[in-house]
Amino acid sequence: MGVGKTTIGELVAKKLYRTFIDVDKEIEKDFGMTIPEIFDQHGEPFFRDYEKKKTCLLAQEKLKVLSIGGGAFLNPDIRKACLDHCIVFYLDVAWEEWKERLNLLIDSRPILQSKDISEIEELFYKRQSAYAINHSKLSINHRSAEEVADFIVDSLKYAWELYEPNNV
Repeated sequence: MGVGKTTIGELVAKKLYRTFIDVDKEIEKDFGMTIPEIFDQHGEPFFRDYEKKKTCLLAQEKLKVLSIGGGAFLNPDIRKACLDHCIVFYLDVAWEEWKERLNLLIDSRPILQSKDISEIEELFYKRQSAYAINHSKLSINHRSAEEVADFIVDSLKYAWELYEPNNV
């Protein structure tokens, strides 16, 4: 949450000539309202169930760059769908650096509202165990979105070169 998944995902998609899909934006389109409004009107359990269905479906689409919400990967079904059908990059950021972004996140993240800083820090660290299950971890501390996107693209190209079937 708040690490720049959308910005970085859009850059990666552009560099790879792929379609970018932000799952939260797709859900907002489906309902014609923002995520906080969906939380308010339907509740978190309803949102999480819909998020699971939408994400698991989108994860199966080929040649797409997908960005999922910060809480989505905590769901075992979503995590399995992403790990089975996608290449999962974990954009890791230190608490101190992430905390500096907090004022930009509070209003648009229902899960953070009405929490004090110690509860937010607890949530931040609690999510780390789920995020630790990935295909590639990248520390984004003090890196620009462009640098992170370039690293991801280079990693994918290198992996393709390593694992491309030999055409003899």
